[in-house]
Amino acid sequence: MAIDRWLLDQHSSGEHPQTLRFYTWSPPAISLGYNQHKYPPQWENLIWQGEKIELVRRPTGGRAVLHQGDLTYAVITSGLKGDRLQVYQQICEFLIQGWRSLGVELQYGTVGRGYIHNPNCFTTATGADLVLCNGAKLIGSAQMRRGEVILQHGSIRLEPNQELFAQVFGSESFTPIQLPQNLTIEKIITALTAAIVDCFNIQLVEQPLSEHEWNLIKNYSLT
Repeated sequence: MAIDRWLLDQHSSGEHPQTLRFYTWSPPAISLGYNQHKYPPQWENLIWQGEKIELVRRPTGGRAVLHQGDLTYAVITSGLKGDRLQVYQQICEFLIQGWRSLGVELQYGTVGRGYIHNPNCFTTATGADLVLCNGAKLIGSAQMRRGEVILQHGSIRLEPNQELFAQVFGSESFTPIQLPQNLTIEKIITALTAAIVDCFNIQLVEQPLSEHEWNLIKNYSLT
């Protein structure tokens, strides 16, 4: 996630264009919201399939997210008008449209600010989150701003492991999700990429990070 923050700062300084990014996690990890300082102490010593589950700090807010069997998206952009929720919804439109093209209808969550007392991001859905028709949360998103420049990234639940989820959050917190069969990460990324091109009327150029950029990011701090 240091890459997301680095891209935000680079775009803010005019050194890098607006960016769409997708990534997965290996091994699994838990990302904590930037201001989330309370969490169960046992999270410091979680082991899954012989590997320690690391705790990482997001540059954005929100509650803890278990990154396993998920796809993370990141959008770094600028020039959007409106308040925080309006900007969320402008960006989330490509997620709604992309998943609709895959046969999945999404809508916004309705939970108020009471969610802040829950350490688990995926047991509640606010107006910045996207849920399936049965109420199960598919996508949880968070934002960070630097003036007019915005980083919005989020976790898309695809194949969460119920046993691991229960180990982290408790079995009562797990809500199963049902998605169309034969959906691969590649198909999802293709659909979401086509949707953002359509929603924002833009052209995308695939550009991997250079060796120099990787070296800068390795020494980069989220603070």
